[in-house]
Amino acid sequence: MSDRHFERIGARTVYEGRIVQVTVERFRYADGEEVEREVVHHRGAAAAVAHDDEHVWLVRQPRETVGDPDFLEIPAGRLDVDGETPLGAAQRELAEEIGKAAASWEPIAGFASSVGMTDEIVHLFHATGLTDAEGHSDENERIEVVRWPLADLDGAIAATRDAKTLIGLLWLRARGIA
Repeated sequence: MSDRHFERIGARTVYEGRIVQVTVERFRYADGEEVEREVVHHRGAAAAVAHDDEHVWLVRQPRETVGDPDFLEIPAGRLDVDGETPLGAAQRELAEEIGKAAASWEPIAGFASSVGMTDEIVHLFHATGLTDAEGHSDENERIEVVRWPLADLDGAIAATRDAKTLIGLLWLRARGIA
């Protein structure tokens, strides 16, 4: 057994909200040491890198958590519908946030957004063959749809600080799509 092996030996919930649950959890390592960790539990999210031949579709919206009124990112949202798959959530969010559907969906990656504090997994998809679609967005969302030229993909990469967006746009660039 490796000294990095651990077992969860207890937990207590300290906050339960609409989006997250926060627990304080205790773990015991193989050498007997016990540690306590604060963990933010999140149902996960899905996001779409959606583009046509000329543009990648992004959104700007206020992200109060980082003090940015115009945060640039790809369409995304929480896995907050019971029984909905990550692909279903990505399809729903694409329609809700930018009014598009895609004929082709390809999984890019599922990744942990911030393993030091949360169990959130973000499921990232490549969406092409775009057509207009109707979606019902949350009335509290303040989203501006941004059609960013694929020819300036490096500009979009430079203009965002969002992890899922950087992963998706860098993936596009690595694939030679832009």
